[in-house]
Amino acid sequence: MAKIKDIINHLESIAPKAYQESYDNSGLITGNAGDECNGILVSLDCIESVVDEAISRQCNLIVAHHPIVFSGIKQLNGKNYVERTVIKAIKNDIAIYAIHTNLDNVSMGVNRKIAEMLGLENLRILSPKKQTLQKLITFVPSKDNQKVLDALHKAGAGHVGNYSNCSFKVTGTGTFIPNDLAKPSIGKSNAIEEVEEDRIELIYPAHLQAQIVNALKSEHPYEEVAYYIQALENSNQEVGSGMIGDLKEPLSSPDFLQHLKTGMHLNVIRHTEFIERKIKKVALCGGAGSFLLKAAINAGADAFVTADFKYHEFFDAEGKLMISDIGHYESEIYTKDLLHSFLTEKFPNIATCLSEVNTNPVKYF
Repeated sequence: MAKIKDIINHLESIAPKAYQESYDNSGLITGNAGDECNGILVSLDCIESVVDEAISRQCNLIVAHHPIVFSGIKQLNGKNYVERTVIKAIKNDIAIYAIHTNLDNVSMGVNRKIAEMLGLENLRILSPKKQTLQKLITFVPSKDNQKVLDALHKAGAGHVGNYSNCSFKVTGTGTFIPNDLAKPSIGKSNAIEEVEEDRIELIYPAHLQAQIVNALKSEHPYEEVAYYIQALENSNQEVGSGMIGDLKEPLSSPDFLQHLKTGMHLNVIRHTEFIERKIKKVALCGGAGSFLLKAAINAGADAFVTADFKYHEFFDAEGKLMISDIGHYESEIYTKDLLHSFLTEKFPNIATCLSEVNTNPVKYF
């Protein structure tokens, strides 16, 4: 039987917590990661009625997109829905795990799900993150080059977009003198030694630094491993906010809105004025995405699909594209299906259920 920590480790291999925004609170909110997982309930939100559903369906783990606890709780006496939800989960030994902006920010996450539902092609991150990459530079005897590279690649280094096992090397001569206390794998104490070495460079996600360095040291033949790490300013094309892609065929503004309604199963869309040109390039962001409007315009998008635009923010489109506000819940509800697919593929023997509770707090008359 898998433990709750096994489910968490799998989800965080897809959407590492290191990629969540600074204001967020993804992770295990209630429960013990060491407990066995008897069943998983997948939901967009975790509120009291969702905990009730987990109890009735005998699921002791709720995987939700939105964290029920966003900021600190100073008291726990049930005075609001957040406290009541947490209390009920704890009393019934139910773990709550949230996977929020880290799932928003990975290329296989929330925004790709929306893009696939709209049939978009040529997908890329709309606003890639910076300062999430590092470069390892080390020096290895040429005869041991491949063994060390294999270990580094296995640990997660050298992945660039659709390419793996990426590295750079140049061959030179390394020199050193071991002292009396050294136990060199090559050379003798107090004698100069020259070795043909490869300078190896690899890029990797910054949050993997510890395991990359451990892999290097475990496979490197030298007693003292020479290496250094550089922080990179490069944008990480696999991590960031929003997504942009192309429709298979250009559509007029009314036809695009109908396509959007059909693809996302919508009843209503708030939007700016129609634009004269046909819509081909579409930017999108699940949830509140108004902060990406300039990025969508700069990327040449004809339409921007997101949620939670304020009245005055609609003016900022200035006719350069059509904003389509489809609602927060409506833009992210299919995240449940995404998470369900991640979990059932990895853990086919654990009952994984889609929540049937409509947690949308916004109603339409």
